[in-house]
Amino acid sequence: MTDPVLSVRNLSVEIPTRAGILKPVDGVSYDIAKGEILGVVGESGAGKSMAGNAIIGLLTRPAHISGGEVWLNGNRIDTLEPEMLRRMRGKEIGMVFQDPLTSLNPLLPIGDQLTETILEHLPVTKAEAEARALKGLEEVGIPAAAQRMGSYPHEFSGGMRQRVVIALALCAEPSLIIADEPTTALDVSVQAQIVALLKKLCREKGTAVMLVTHDMGVIAEASDRVAVMYAGRLAELGPVRDVLTHPMHPYTHGLMGSTPLASKGLARLNQIPGSMPRLGALPDGCAFNPRCPKADAKCRANPAPVMNERASCWHPMIPGQTS
Repeated sequence: MTDPVLSVRNLSVEIPTRAGILKPVDGVSYDIAKGEILGVVGESGAGKSMAGNAIIGLLTRPAHISGGEVWLNGNRIDTLEPEMLRRMRGKEIGMVFQDPLTSLNPLLPIGDQLTETILEHLPVTKAEAEARALKGLEEVGIPAAAQRMGSYPHEFSGGMRQRVVIALALCAEPSLIIADEPTTALDVSVQAQIVALLKKLCREKGTAVMLVTHDMGVIAEASDRVAVMYAGRLAELGPVRDVLTHPMHPYTHGLMGSTPLASKGLARLNQIPGSMPRLGALPDGCAFNPRCPKADAKCRANPAPVMNERASCWHPMIPGQTS
């Protein structure tokens, strides 16, 4: 792999509370190459969005990065001053949120919002910025883009608003996009359109994408590699085809078994017993051990090891193993 656009090394995030220090992200490491989509998947509370917010510098105090490094295009960015990070957002890193209305100003036409962002980050004239804004809307598939430049966010459907947000994230030509649950609030047909759009733009522009989701179907369709998170840590990391067809971590195996595609027509889907532990009540040893069918005394006494080939597990599964 060529030099990565994004390199995350042993990233940890802490939140001090009266009850103690919580670690929603604990020692996470991965790279994303130019033109690659890395899917980050896991249950709610696994630390997916928190890791994305830490990378882009949008952690809300008292949450803060307590360890590790974040590198973008060979430059370390986790130590930058807030103002420098603000300037980098939009220009070097684009963000696509789950709810497009949180990213769009309801009082401004979308054409003005795109033009303003382009003028803020690129050395172009207003006319050039307006032309770029129009081209951006056309690239994401907004019908009659020239006429819709003067439309307000509430005049678009949910799927069209998400396309506008993707155009907004791409308009300053960033090298990295962090897409945080970009399809969750959309119906299935629109989800497929948004996934196809992200893949198309990623390939054409060479943009690296970190796609945060809990939907294994979206991961299978969109991603080149997948990072599976559990209780703030990486459980498994590898090529999407390998991870989805031959998961090595028991948690990944459980996630795949709970999807209709993997059920192979069975009357009932498999399920992982129990629920993810609260950050303030993590079990001793491997965080997954209370729910794991392979857990033994070693798992209950020792934290999960650093990645063993592809999985962070004392007893990784082998291809074809069912339990």
